[in-house]
Amino acid sequence: MLQQNILDELSSSLSDQVQVYKNKMLGYFGELEKVSTYWDSLLFDGEGSYFVSAAFLEAGIVEYKYGRLDASRLHLDSAQEACDLQLSLTGILGFRTIHQVDAKSQMVLVAKTNKSGSDEGQATEPTVALNDNAALKNARSSVPVESDEFCDILRTPRLVHDGSNSASESKTGPSANIPLSAIQQAAVLAQCLHVSRRSRSDDMSGWEMAPYIESIDSQGESYFVVRSLCHILRIRWESTRSRTKQRALLMMENLVEDAGKEFPVAAQRVKMVFGVHMPTLPALRKEYGELLISCGIVGEALEIFKDLELWDNLIYCYRLLGKVSDAVSLINARLSVNPNDPRLWCSLGDVTNNDDHYKKALEVSNNKSARAMRSLARSAYNRNDFYTSKILWESALSLNSLVPDGWFAYGTAAWKDKDLDKAVDAFSRAVQIDPENGEAWNNIACLHMIRGKSQAAVQAFREAVKFKRNSWEIWENYSKVALDTGNVRLTLEALKTVLNLSSNKRFNVDILDKVMTMLEEQPPHFVDTPEASDDTNKETIQSNQLLDIIGDILQQVTNLSGLYFIFILYTRLQFISWLCLQIVRSGGSNADVWGLYARWHKTKGNLMACSEALLKQVRSLQGSELWHDQKKFTKYAQASLQLCKVYMEISSSSGSRRELLTAEMHLKSTLKQAADFSDTEEYKALDNCLEEIKNLIAATA
Repeated sequence: MLQQNILDELSSSLSDQVQVYKNKMLGYFGELEKVSTYWDSLLFDGEGSYFVSAAFLEAGIVEYKYGRLDASRLHLDSAQEACDLQLSLTGILGFRTIHQVDAKSQMVLVAKTNKSGSDEGQATEPTVALNDNAALKNARSSVPVESDEFCDILRTPRLVHDGSNSASESKTGPSANIPLSAIQQAAVLAQCLHVSRRSRSDDMSGWEMAPYIESIDSQGESYFVVRSLCHILRIRWESTRSRTKQRALLMMENLVEDAGKEFPVAAQRVKMVFGVHMPTLPALRKEYGELLISCGIVGEALEIFKDLELWDNLIYCYRLLGKVSDAVSLINARLSVNPNDPRLWCSLGDVTNNDDHYKKALEVSNNKSARAMRSLARSAYNRNDFYTSKILWESALSLNSLVPDGWFAYGTAAWKDKDLDKAVDAFSRAVQIDPENGEAWNNIACLHMIRGKSQAAVQAFREAVKFKRNSWEIWENYSKVALDTGNVRLTLEALKTVLNLSSNKRFNVDILDKVMTMLEEQPPHFVDTPEASDDTNKETIQSNQLLDIIGDILQQVTNLSGLYFIFILYTRLQFISWLCLQIVRSGGSNADVWGLYARWHKTKGNLMACSEALLKQVRSLQGSELWHDQKKFTKYAQASLQLCKVYMEISSSSGSRRELLTAEMHLKSTLKQAADFSDTEEYKALDNCLEEIKNLIAATA
């Protein structure tokens, strides 16, 4: 892992080797019984569990480094179990700022253990020498006291334990009074790293890390690397917040300075170094430079990157300063000294956008520069040469398969090149590396949709919506494949989500039409006889539940339509009127919605509501072009025919003539205006319906 941490990129060959060594290590140290049997009396009290916990910690860090979060979580859980540590989050009233008056709920970490910090073997945690102990305390103060003058945010919240709402209560969390051993502190920080990786990238992710950081900050004694990593995690969190960014910069500056000091000595620094994911000193300085850039201090960052020979970061600084020519001159000067460095040629290609420099990088590296191939692949993709881009991505990933975005880009190029099989394989590898890549899951699902594999698409969409819950496009596609698999409930839930996410502006009427057709074609199960089976009753309940969901959806859409129509009545500007109508119809034809609503009411047995919905559908279909467009007339005639048949059913059940007279008047008016379509089947059907209604009226006279 030391070699991997030194490299700029993840190495697939090193990953394979590390996996082999990790499995061997867990084979020897993964069980307390094996460790105790092997060393027997040589072990001090508690030292066996220390070795087991350290082994699982290192294994968890390995999996974290390569992005295998599920495996990492399992190893970290085993490490906590081995060192007898139980972690949980809770809320306690407290104060987060200096000037805060009322106590608010603060997220804090509760650590429970049956071991004290001094219970572990003396051989593994000897007493620190006096001089080194002083050096360690100095190292712990890498956050200068004066930094709080620039920030009113407390580094650790003051908690209220007795409900007195007093800001003078204890300054530490529940873990403060429990001294944790070094291995337990390392386990807490490893869990913090895991939380930071698995959390979504928003404001809450930092607050989820905070309890773990504050828990270690509250400890009286910690090893150098443990305390340093705690400070680094705090810096990463506080640098994302405007109110604490300046303090984070001061902390980072002091941390970098402390790393170069003589004390603590190497013997103290090295303790727990393999159980803590501590960045190397060059990586720490690079992070410091990036923090300087985010604070607008580009000049100082430029000097750091120049000293570290980080040409890409250097080019970025020059671009921010508007000095691209200086970047080119610097790279050319370095190339005159080292003309066979492929990284320099790639950097020159980045700053000049010239593919020849990437090809030169391939030449000097004997076609082993994965970065040059990736750059050429992106360039080919931007030129719409998708086949070449796909081939280049294949070559680049064969050299290094652990590039985070590489498989996604490869899948996109293969999809554009119509190579769907390779696209699915590429996106599948992308989600193996990053299981929380919602875009990759969505692309897998869409590809399965194209290939007609609805069941596989449903499974992929189920993963996609976990990480892209606010994308109505994904939910709409989800509803389509759910319907293809016959999962009506999932289809309706997805449609409701689309409506909510799009503020009722997006509605796929075709999908709901298919759902209604499926429910209408089901045989009726409304049986009240004792012989009715439990299965039949179950189907009846499920069918009614689905109809209720459809009713909610239709009511949501039609209520929105009504609001817009009211708005139009009170608005004299024709443009706003037209715009509102377009918004209403953006989710499907308004007439189609009312038609679905009518079918839903009929399925529920409410004929009066059905007739009202059909009447609104008929009115929605009216217009100046109706009597000159056969397609529109056909739709209007079908809706009118359904309306009149419902009127006939109402009259038959209630004995009222009013509905029959209304239907007769409507049909006469329609047939009179539709004289141009007298030879169509729809016209004849309306005429026959009129004769039937006349006979019914005569019979009831």
